[in-house]
Amino acid sequence: MNRTPTAPLRRRIAAAASTMLLVSLGACSGTDATSGTDSATTVSGSTGTSTAVDTSSVASGVPTLDDTHADDNDLEWDAADATVVSLEDGGSAVDGSGAEVDGDVVSISAPGTYLLSGTLSDGQVVVDSDADGKVVLVLDGVDLTSASTSPLVITAAGEAVVVLADGSDNTLSDAAASAADDEEEDAPNATLFSMADLTIGGEGALTVHGLSNDAITSKDGLVILSGDLTVDAVDDGIRGKDYLVVEDGTIDVDAGGDGLKADNEDADEPGWILVDGGDLSVTAGSDGADAVGAIYVVDGELDVPASEEGLEAMLIRITGGSVSVTASDDGLNATAGTADGGAEQVEDGVLLDVTGGTVQVWAGSDGIDSNGQASITGGTVVVSSAAAMGGNGVFDVNGAFESPGVVALESAISEGERVSLVDDSGTVVASFVATAGGTPTVAAAELVSGTAYAVWTGAADTAADSTDGLTQVGTVTAGEASVAMGGPGGGRGGPGGGPGGGPGGAPGGGTGGPGGERGGPPPGVEASEGTQS
Repeated sequence: MNRTPTAPLRRRIAAAASTMLLVSLGACSGTDATSGTDSATTVSGSTGTSTAVDTSSVASGVPTLDDTHADDNDLEWDAADATVVSLEDGGSAVDGSGAEVDGDVVSISAPGTYLLSGTLSDGQVVVDSDADGKVVLVLDGVDLTSASTSPLVITAAGEAVVVLADGSDNTLSDAAASAADDEEEDAPNATLFSMADLTIGGEGALTVHGLSNDAITSKDGLVILSGDLTVDAVDDGIRGKDYLVVEDGTIDVDAGGDGLKADNEDADEPGWILVDGGDLSVTAGSDGADAVGAIYVVDGELDVPASEEGLEAMLIRITGGSVSVTASDDGLNATAGTADGGAEQVEDGVLLDVTGGTVQVWAGSDGIDSNGQASITGGTVVVSSAAAMGGNGVFDVNGAFESPGVVALESAISEGERVSLVDDSGTVVASFVATAGGTPTVAAAELVSGTAYAVWTGAADTAADSTDGLTQVGTVTAGEASVAMGGPGGGRGGPGGGPGGGPGGAPGGGTGGPGGERGGPPPGVEASEGTQS
């Protein structure tokens, strides 16, 4: 991807070995520090380049479930109060009020609980409830397919909840090109499509095949509380326009477009994504996770084994959990989409912020790319760039950049191998299980320039604070890593082409062109002068 940033504040750092591991368990600090010039840069013998980050326009913290429509009791339901809907080709039936059958279409018109089971090979369930109140759809062994449109559509409801009954297996499928030709803005374009706030959860399983376009879409907010979800789509996998929140569950996404998406471009409420738990695996033809506003990872595991860009948003904030990204282009990309080329532009309100957790990035271009600022003050971060010289970098930061110290490993590590750095007292300073192979450079606030550290590798199941079962493969000295400046970077790409018509997981259209303007700051970022709206 062509990069078009610019200016004296740009700090692009690329390790000569093309891979960097950053570990910072406390405040960033360096030894032998000297003052920089106009940009107040502090240069340390162990850090390469470090600039104090100005967070005056960036609020601390992350959103929670309380900032969404969802409640902890959303998944509670009583079978005695439920309207029973039995699905059968040519013979569907309703026992109770609020629903009716017309051929192979079941229409639900009132708030309440609806217990669905059975199979429709070419049918549809439509929720159209103008009344205030929750519509709860309990799926208990549902296999629902439509050859001409979205099989499960919520056109109106005060709020919609899809409950996966305990132990149940449920499948929703559309057909190739069934909805792709409808150009109305709010026309159903996903296998599970909702115009209302949508909550999904339960102790069952749901498989969603998006053979026409997206798999799961809410045009408002989308919260996943639990469940076992398997999703494939020719375009986007799981999309909550206003926000997408994952609290728990096991989620597997294979998408030709973006895997996870929140694309509300409203300047006052730009879309945001929160991973607060669960185990997510996201394979994407475009971005693993893409939000106009912010992406937050607080807990859980987010694995992106293949993507064009791993995570992309105006604010990327990781405070805990585990993130692993493999990307053909940039790994993590913080951008507001306002960089227009020609000069190194620092975008206001753009920040990549890591304060905890474990992050691994294996990228074909920039490992971590911020068109604004970047700060790593906690957690463990492993970054590898296959193109770390020649115009790309392990780090590509237009503005201020806080980073810890640096050492260079001399031996390649293997995927699935535990790697630990140990000081002369036997204390493990940093430890991680590699999600890919390479020869990393290691940076840590605990590293002391001129001090030697033993490198131990071995079985992944070795405790992070122990070397039992590991083998010492070498010794490295802090401050001896060769650190080089990268080349120019750039802004956000535009939307991709139209979705393809192949099976789920097949790529959609081609890569988009140059990005346009984006919305205002996300939750956790205050508006500042110059922010694009």
